[in-house]
Amino acid sequence: MEELTEIETIANVIQLAVAPVFLLAGIAGLLNVLSVRLGRAVDRVRVVETRLGKEPHSDHITVLQAEISALWSRIRLANWSIRMFVAGALVVCLVIVSLFFSELSHFNMSSAIVVFFLGAMFLLIMGLILFLIEVSISTRSIGHGITEILDEDKSSGS
Repeated sequence: MEELTEIETIANVIQLAVAPVFLLAGIAGLLNVLSVRLGRAVDRVRVVETRLGKEPHSDHITVLQAEISALWSRIRLANWSIRMFVAGALVVCLVIVSLFFSELSHFNMSSAIVVFFLGAMFLLIMGLILFLIEVSISTRSIGHGITEILDEDKSSGS
């Protein structure tokens, strides 16, 4: 039985730990979730900014401005998270290309593959941390003060 070369060993380890193609599919799923969250936050900013322009009560204006501020924080975090995931996906693609290139050219790229893979993991970790922060802001600011404004509007309208 022929002994595995160093590059084949590294390729097997990467495939066993996280198959690069499946990793790309997972990143695509996360990008989809983030895109939807980003779209909803942008839509909500538009609604709240429209309401802000028509709001006569100063205490309501303060609540609406706080919500807009939280929404813009979420938008920035979602954008950066998307950037990290896309960069991570591109680096995973570099891992795959490097594996094939190394195998076909018989040029040992094991160090580069390791660096690319670790770089991809770092980018994905950063994307996940940013996503976690965005979700935390979202859940912390959900409806904060808005229910009071809506309840007050309903009672003044009756």
